[in-house]
Amino acid sequence: MSERVATPVAPGGTIGILGGGQLGRMLALAAARLGLKAHIYADDADAPAFQVAAAHTRAAFDDKIALAKFAAICDAITFEFENIPEAAVSYLAALKPVHPSANALAPTQDRFAEKSLAVSLGLKTASFFAVNSGDDAAEAFAGLGGHGVMKTRRFGYDGKGQARVSSAEEAARAFLAFKSAPSILEGFVDFAFEASVIAARGQDGRFAAYDPPENFHEHHILRRSTVPGRLSTAQIDEAKTIAKTIGDALDYVGVFCVELFVTKSGKLLVNEIAPRVHNSGHWTLEACLTSQFEQHIRAVAGWPLGPVTRHSDAVMENIIGAEAADWQALAATGGALYLYGKSEIRQGRKMGHITRLKPSRGGH
Repeated sequence: MSERVATPVAPGGTIGILGGGQLGRMLALAAARLGLKAHIYADDADAPAFQVAAAHTRAAFDDKIALAKFAAICDAITFEFENIPEAAVSYLAALKPVHPSANALAPTQDRFAEKSLAVSLGLKTASFFAVNSGDDAAEAFAGLGGHGVMKTRRFGYDGKGQARVSSAEEAARAFLAFKSAPSILEGFVDFAFEASVIAARGQDGRFAAYDPPENFHEHHILRRSTVPGRLSTAQIDEAKTIAKTIGDALDYVGVFCVELFVTKSGKLLVNEIAPRVHNSGHWTLEACLTSQFEQHIRAVAGWPLGPVTRHSDAVMENIIGAEAADWQALAATGGALYLYGKSEIRQGRKMGHITRLKPSRGGH
């Protein structure tokens, strides 16, 4: 079991956040709403979260002197993305309460470990094989019995570090294209649609899950999340059970996301686990009393979890790349507009999002 905080962080206290992107930005804003301060630690001079936090530190994640000074200021610490070095999280955990723990973070940083965890818990995934050489790649493809997707085991997001393969030769070439980094070959899933479940687990072990959105990706980047989607009541219950199974197994504290493939026969396959607030949960800012960001801060600070009931139907759409330049038109649409304060517009970069609400057809 993870170490528990003896007393909650009271209003006026400081939550340290490792990482300074848009998720850190929205976590800082949620902390402020609860009367808590946010201190952002990031290695990027233009980190968007710096703009809204009470304090920030710019330093490398392996700078133990800077990490120790950061910890001294914070009452509890968390992180906004899963590629924070595990060593930094473990180092800080010896100084202050850190949630989620390094033990919960570790398997989510490695796609093979992540899939193996899911299978060990009796959950369904695509078939998968570890690949550590070109020969492994060819043998793994033979074991798939069909098309596959080669992915690096670590890092990579929004389609980075992955390639579709349709032959043993293509699998071997993909591995070499990844500079022979440890990889995983997954069976290609001809899914009906994608979904995700955003869930939270408190320091007392209490669990809460939001209604799962249906997600649509474009060029491997999430374009929109819609809730409710096409999931049946039984599938919604199953998705929440999957999340609880994973959260309990990791003794997780905070908000996390389980990305799912929904097959044409109705099966739910675990695709990835994200140990953080997630893009597909941004709609909770408007459609629920407690957003995913506030919920994460509550859990990290040792507060009770808030209600997750959805009071409105929602469609959240990402603003990607040059679309952000049309901010005046976006602002005139009547949706809830969020622009992330990023200094440079780049192709494929998430620059903001907009959420539109309708009266609820019924929560779950």
